[in-house]
Amino acid sequence: MSFLSDTGAPAHPAVIEALSKVNSGTAASYGGDDETARLKALLKDLFETDTLTIWPCISGTAANALVLSALVGSDEAILCHREAHIERDERGAPEFFTGGAKLHLLDGDQGKIDQTELETAIALIDRAFVHETPAACLSLTNLTECGTAYSIEEISARTAPARAAGLTCHLDGARLGNALVSLECSTADVTWRAGMDAVSFGLTKTGAMGCDIAILFGEAAERANVLESRAKRAGHMPPKLRFISAQATALLDGGLWLQLAEHANQMASALLETLVAHAGAKPGYPTDGNEVFVTLPDEAAERLRAVGIGFYPWPGGLYRFVANWTTTEDDIAAISRAFA
Repeated sequence: MSFLSDTGAPAHPAVIEALSKVNSGTAASYGGDDETARLKALLKDLFETDTLTIWPCISGTAANALVLSALVGSDEAILCHREAHIERDERGAPEFFTGGAKLHLLDGDQGKIDQTELETAIALIDRAFVHETPAACLSLTNLTECGTAYSIEEISARTAPARAAGLTCHLDGARLGNALVSLECSTADVTWRAGMDAVSFGLTKTGAMGCDIAILFGEAAERANVLESRAKRAGHMPPKLRFISAQATALLDGGLWLQLAEHANQMASALLETLVAHAGAKPGYPTDGNEVFVTLPDEAAERLRAVGIGFYPWPGGLYRFVANWTTTEDDIAAISRAFA
């Protein structure tokens, strides 16, 4: 029984069916196909804007790195949380794709950048001072690496001073669907309406085989050529792009991606209740999506491992359990059975 990560879940049957459908006949290469055009139309509806540029990728790391390379110069910096995925889990990909941009790390509780620390960092930017690396972009993550959700107000409060100082704003949305279900709002509300210039729109964790989409909004969308040229140079311009796009269209059609995210969130809430009731767990962070962070007595952690239940140790003495679209009530009941 694995609660290690939602990336371990299989692709949804609708995704497999969509891949089968596009696997016939010929189609234009490098994103010129009908399926990618259909995806862009769906995303325009989803984000409620005609002004966007997209590039489908096979992973969140690629989407993050590519979109940031379109926003940030090699001699500039990106403000992000110290625990952000672009800092902790991407092996320097943003720095590599941007040609050397620096990550300027900020602190904050529950994986959220502290407002005061952000405003201080922005106030200290001096582009005329040749010896420092001035920040050019703010990157937030929703859900955060602690499984918490930035509210619309929290996002806007952070993008406002950044944009006033001339920075672009990027949202790492690897689990954006889980955040939206929790916040009960639209994709537009937590992205461009809240001051975001770009989003890495994640579907891999929500039911795709491998599909995350780099999206630029508004004036940033005019950098389409930059985004595509970086994708080509980095080897992220597959000739048969329709196979990536088809995964997204399958999940977006009819709102399937949000249905799957809602199920995962519900299972996470049930998972937390079971861990507290039967394993003596104590919540480490609020469970705003499909990730559960808890402390566990040592003997409880060992018992769970002994019966084959997988989960991750996490910094700060916590353990992380992740529900996904395939998680069932019986999966969660395995935890209570371990302590019967």
